[in-house]
Amino acid sequence: MSDRRETPANARVAALHLRGKVAAERFVAPIRHRVIPPLTDLLRAPGGPRERQLVHGEAFEVLDTHEGHAFGWAARDGYVGYIGAAALSDGLPEPSHAVAAPATHAYPAPDLKCPEICALSFGTQIRVTAESGDFCETAEGWFLPRPHLRALDAPFADPVAVAELFLGVPYLWGGNSIRGIDCSGLVQAAFLACGRACPGDSDQQARALGAPLPPDSPPRRGDLIFWTGHVALVADPLTLIHATAHAMSVVREPIIGALSRIAAMGGGAPSAHRRP
Repeated sequence: MSDRRETPANARVAALHLRGKVAAERFVAPIRHRVIPPLTDLLRAPGGPRERQLVHGEAFEVLDTHEGHAFGWAARDGYVGYIGAAALSDGLPEPSHAVAAPATHAYPAPDLKCPEICALSFGTQIRVTAESGDFCETAEGWFLPRPHLRALDAPFADPVAVAELFLGVPYLWGGNSIRGIDCSGLVQAAFLACGRACPGDSDQQARALGAPLPPDSPPRRGDLIFWTGHVALVADPLTLIHATAHAMSVVREPIIGALSRIAAMGGGAPSAHRRP
């Protein structure tokens, strides 16, 4: 049985590579679009529940637009779903930089005293077209603080260090931004910022990331510990960092305490311990 999150097909349309594998009225090649607003939801169905989120500048491969929703998949990880068509553009250029601070502001001029245009999350993708003092101008005509940007060809080295940028961010089911994030969103943000492929949900991550370790292996910084429906990063041999509904935020938590708490709440023992 195919996984809807990984199968770009619905009753109307399917991706070309699925011809002969699924039933659809049409088989088409995708057209790359990019997200316009600072943040938008990737939906399970038109008007349906949020599955994940994409930030400004991220690419979405569109197969079909129908009744105000675009159907396709997120280029970062292949996650299939629907995005409001008004949130997408095929005119934004290929990005050169990403926001590498937890958050930043876009300004209409290279002046920090100007009223800001909008707030942007970590991971926002933009194309720098010019530099002006301590600001970079973007293809959108925005000015962003230079220290808050990082070239896409200069990724971070340590996923845990990236995850630590999100400490205190509120927990949000399906969240992928500084405005709210969940456990798998935190892991994905950390790995993608380090130039490492990472799927969107924790069960997918448990299959794709790293190699399994034998039970009772000593945890090491950067390891991943999985439960059914949950994932955490090992910050050090005694501490996890994760987005947890228990605290409703991204927190550091002693490993022993987390194991006991989750087991006591009915979550059982970890289902996997993997080392990327």
